[in-house]
Amino acid sequence: MYGKASLFGDIVPRVAQSVKATAVAERSSSVGQSMVWRLRDDARAVGDARDLVRRALLLVGLGQDLVDDAVLMVSELVTNAVLYGDAPYELVVRVDPAEVVCMVVDAGAVRPVRRSADAQAEHGRGLLIVAELSAGLYGCVPQGFATRPGLAGKATWFALPRTAGRR
Repeated sequence: MYGKASLFGDIVPRVAQSVKATAVAERSSSVGQSMVWRLRDDARAVGDARDLVRRALLLVGLGQDLVDDAVLMVSELVTNAVLYGDAPYELVVRVDPAEVVCMVVDAGAVRPVRRSADAQAEHGRGLLIVAELSAGLYGCVPQGFATRPGLAGKATWFALPRTAGRR
């Protein structure tokens, strides 16, 4: 399994910082690079994050199935951050030859908890979806903000292998 240092240790130095999300995605299309975006401090962050991840991953030439899975999982993580975490919010995407790693950073101290959802419940399935689609490669760790030096929070993350037979 991934350790905190190996997963996030080199993200901040290679980050492409910008509040102009589309410009960053278009400039950061090479494999092995990390991209980071500040997200809005409200529920609109969810849709923005979906658009950013889709555009960034399609620009680096990833397959539609992997992109769709990543978009769904990022949507779940940003939704959780907005509902249960604290602003500000940040989205980090790293694509390397072996995998795609996405993390959502928020300033809240409370870590997300995976729970079993009642079939009638309106909430509670987000981390179950992330756990299933990532084959268990997900978690939550303390993390500083790349776009706001000195601000600490937590990062909820997942990794997706780039191999064709990943499921």
